[in-house]
Amino acid sequence: LGTLMSEAIVRISEKGFGCVGVTDPSGNLVGVVTDGDLRRNINRDLRTLPIDEVMNRKPKTVAPSLLASSAMAILNESSITTLMVTDNAKPVGIIHLHDLLRIGVA
Repeated sequence: LGTLMSEAIVRISEKGFGCVGVTDPSGNLVGVVTDGDLRRNINRDLRTLPIDEVMNRKPKTVAPSLLASSAMAILNESSITTLMVTDNAKPVGIIHLHDLLRIGVA
């Protein structure tokens, strides 16, 4: 929070997941910005916007113990490509559709 979208855009590009998690000062996940959010806001000057004006405040999250097949079902049902993995509201990973397909989860 309080970060400009210019930094979020760099992070999204660096990591290759197509998204970046947004945390509060305690490290709890409070939102996510995806490449889809960037496309939906393309007509705005994204670089100067605060991240909390663009982020999804209710990202889909899953527990680290979730089975890969269950993650795939959530991705399909929600028409999204990434899930944030959280443990006690703290982000611990990202599950991407392409990773699941690569290991044969369909």
